[in-house]
Amino acid sequence: MDYNKLNLDRDKDIIIPRAMFATTPATFEEDIKKLEQLYTPRVIVKYLKATKERISNSVCKMVSERYNVELFHRFKV
Repeated sequence: MDYNKLNLDRDKDIIIPRAMFATTPATFEEDIKKLEQLYTPRVIVKYLKATKERISNSVCKMVSERYNVELFHRFKV
């Protein structure tokens, strides 16, 4: 994928999940702050819930806690 051709509005369904796919508990705070400069918490949660990317349940939990929203998972527990 050529990242130079991404459009922040059109491709948020790609950008948000990919950013969170690569995050770890150690880098989460920095990574989520970068996303928050581009998108609202509501948009971040919406696209993480809808993605087919393999976002870990622990990342979903960190996002849920940060935004005080109901816990969601990408994979059955």
